[in-house]
Amino acid sequence: MGETGREVAGGKDVSAEMSERALEQDPYPKAYFYRRIVQAKLFIDAHFHEPLDVEAISGEACYSKFHFIREFQAIYGRTPREHLAHCRMERAKELMAQGAQALDACIAVGYNSLSSFSRAFKKATGSTPASFREAALERQEQSRTRPLQFVPDCFSGAHGATEE
Repeated sequence: MGETGREVAGGKDVSAEMSERALEQDPYPKAYFYRRIVQAKLFIDAHFHEPLDVEAISGEACYSKFHFIREFQAIYGRTPREHLAHCRMERAKELMAQGAQALDACIAVGYNSLSSFSRAFKKATGSTPASFREAALERQEQSRTRPLQFVPDCFSGAHGATEE
């Protein structure tokens, strides 16, 4: 035993030598595995409107299904299924804010059923697709007719803008 309590063989720290060998034997650094998970997330982001399942997504990352779910959640804080639903709902909100009907948004983001889309939309946003669309269109109309309503008073007052 050496001074630090580590076994020393021939003047060399054995644990340090083992660590060096482990690094030499590990051809894949952590960044490689991280990149594979990121690649799968980008795959979800690009193909959320298509029918996707976890098997297809994990295959994109070359991981087993359950290992992929654990790793994805560790990195992003949500499961791949939750991320897919999030991507779909964000795009649906954009479409409906532009005036799209619920059925059009439903189909565009990859849902097969209007009722399951409406249920998921209400869970994600707290409002039905129709009420969300109506409120978004009302906000757009108000921003055209009364734009200063959407600018903080401290900013508009400091820059001489007043509502007439």
